[in-house]
Amino acid sequence: MGVPASGYYAWQAAQQQAVAGPKTPAWETALVQVFGGHQRRYGTRRLRVALREKGHRVGRQRLRTAMRRRGLHALQPKAYTPRATDSTHGLRCAPNRLLDQPKPTRANRVWVSDITYLPLANGCWAYLCAFQDMASKQVVGWHVMATMPEELITTALQRGFLSQPPTPGLLVHSDRGGQYCGNAYRQLLHDHQALRSQSRRGGCYDNAQAESLWSRLKTEVLELRDRPVFADLADAQQSVATYFDYYNHHRLHSSIGYQLPYHAHQQLLQPTALNCPN
Repeated sequence: MGVPASGYYAWQAAQQQAVAGPKTPAWETALVQVFGGHQRRYGTRRLRVALREKGHRVGRQRLRTAMRRRGLHALQPKAYTPRATDSTHGLRCAPNRLLDQPKPTRANRVWVSDITYLPLANGCWAYLCAFQDMASKQVVGWHVMATMPEELITTALQRGFLSQPPTPGLLVHSDRGGQYCGNAYRQLLHDHQALRSQSRRGGCYDNAQAESLWSRLKTEVLELRDRPVFADLADAQQSVATYFDYYNHHRLHSSIGYQLPYHAHQQLLQPTALNCPN
C-alpha cells in the first residue's frame, strides 16, 4: 500500500493510547498516595515539599489543578479564636517570662502548655493537657482525663520530663488557669530546676502556640469522623496518643522549615562547637 512500516506502527501505538486514555504522570500518582496517606491533612504547601522529597518538582498551581480535577479537598483548620482563661481562682500567678525575649533556638529551653476540652458522644467532656517544645514544635508530654484537676497537668509534665530530661532553667509557660498555680505543679517544676511562666491577665495571645495546637488536633482528628466527637474517654485517650505520634514523627511542620518535629528536636539538641566541652 506504499505505507512505511514505521508509520504503521506509530499509527497503531496512537490508537492503543487513545483507547487506554492518557497516562497518569508519576507525580500525580505520588500526589494521590501522599494525600491519602496523610488522611487529607496536607494542603498544597506540604504536598509540594513531600513530593519533592520523592523526586517530583511540582508547583502548587499544578497541584491545585490536579486536586480539583480529582475532587481532593484538604482539611481546613478553623481560625484561631483567642479566649480569656478564668483567672479568678485567687491563686498567685507567675509573671510572663517570655516578654521581650527572643524565640528559643535550642530544644528544651521553653515549653508551652494548655488544657482543652474534648467532646464525647454522650454529651460529656474529656480534658487534654499537653506540653510542647517552643523551638522544635515536638509535643513532649500529654495526658487525658475525665476531669481537669491539678493531676492532669502534673502527669502530663512528668511524662514530658521522662521523655526529655529537662535542661536546668527550662521555662514552662502556660495561661493563668488555676491548675498551673497549684502546689504540686510548682513543686514538680522546682524539683527539676524549671521556671514557671504564665500569660498576662487578658493577654489572650500570650499562649497562642499552645492554643493553635488544639485547632490543628481537633480539625485533623474530629473532622475525619461521621460525627465530630470521641466515642468515650478511652477513645479520646487512644486517638490523642495516635495523633501526637503522627504529629511528632510523620507530619511536616511549616514553622520549622517543613521538618518533622521529632527530627527538628534531635537537631536542636545537638551541641554546637561553641558549647562542646573541651
